[in-house]
Amino acid sequence: MRGKPKIHRFTNMRKLVTHLRDDLTSGNQDFVLLFAYNGTGKTRLSMEFKETGKRKNGKKPDTLYFNAFTEDLFSWDNDLENDNERRFHINSDSKFFKGLKDLALEERIGDYLSRYADFHFDIDYDKWTISFRKSDAIHIKVSRGEENIFIWCLFMAICELMIDGAESYAWVKYVYIDDPISSLDDNNAIAVASDLAKMLRRAKSRTRKVVVGGNQATVPDPIKTVLSTHHALFFNVVCNELKKEAHKKYFLDRPDRGAVYTLRATDDVPFFHHVAMLAEIQKAAAGGKLYTYHFNMLRSIMEKTATFFGNDDFSSCIHGIKDEVLYSRALNLLSHGKYAIYEPKEMVDDTKKLFREILNAFLTKYQFALPDIVAVPSVASAATPVVEAPAPIPVPAPVATT
Repeated sequence: MRGKPKIHRFTNMRKLVTHLRDDLTSGNQDFVLLFAYNGTGKTRLSMEFKETGKRKNGKKPDTLYFNAFTEDLFSWDNDLENDNERRFHINSDSKFFKGLKDLALEERIGDYLSRYADFHFDIDYDKWTISFRKSDAIHIKVSRGEENIFIWCLFMAICELMIDGAESYAWVKYVYIDDPISSLDDNNAIAVASDLAKMLRRAKSRTRKVVVGGNQATVPDPIKTVLSTHHALFFNVVCNELKKEAHKKYFLDRPDRGAVYTLRATDDVPFFHHVAMLAEIQKAAAGGKLYTYHFNMLRSIMEKTATFFGNDDFSSCIHGIKDEVLYSRALNLLSHGKYAIYEPKEMVDDTKKLFREILNAFLTKYQFALPDIVAVPSVASAATPVVEAPAPIPVPAPVATT
């Protein structure tokens, strides 16, 4: 059995930021991935990370960020007088948009946007406004979710320019991304997570040309990233995509919503976010919205549970129960291949029924203390007997105070 997880305790946010920056510099990590509940202070953490960089560099920024404040850089003019030409205004004073006019991002933005949405846009660089259209309708007001995904696509396009060496973003050494997928359904959440991971791998491999002894040479110039989210599925996909890269994964908490922050490393123990994922799965099973990737998620949780109890195979989690062989075969077949994650399809009714039976058997054997990040309805049969067993949740470890 693996050792207890180490928990770092920080008496203020600045010390927490110092730890994260140290992971990326002296710790030689390319990414820091944080799972945290809403209300923990993720947005404030991203801003403190940015401000720390400015303090270290004589007020010069080193962090490009995406968080709730990014959305505030845009505002609507709904044309209340004529109710005709609705436009999305850009705050051109922000450093976020430096070079935007000269670099013509439409094609890059459109490439990302076409993956998630079916509307189009036009940018007026003289008035710093954006108008949206769909089919024959022009100057439309898009939904909140469509608005968010457009802003995210613009951010991704800027990141692509930054990686390609655009002078306007040469100051960026770090990217901090906090919860980029508000208002997205699971399908788009998976697609966004996959696209983001691909972009982050490019960012950490960035190079630049220098002149050494009169000769031109190419040297590494990586961009390091911190990602924080409360979305278990999104976090899981990013973790899977980046598992071969140098990175740290943490569960971030602020006990009792006080001034102290804790980081629980999740590298060598069953991931805490897997417990959060289990709550998401149970909610999906109860609500009827089950997709093929839910089999991947359930199998992943079973694998971590089996490892925690010292077993080699996930099937140990359903050993000895009725229909054990059927359930094991179903998990092997239906969680096989990338198609289950990257081409999500809703299960047919018979498969949904089978999934619920496997989930009920697992939850009956292991009594998890599920987090309250989602309201979890019960999917277990009322006649199912409960077998007590210890939950595979990391045992509290000695705390290191910083």
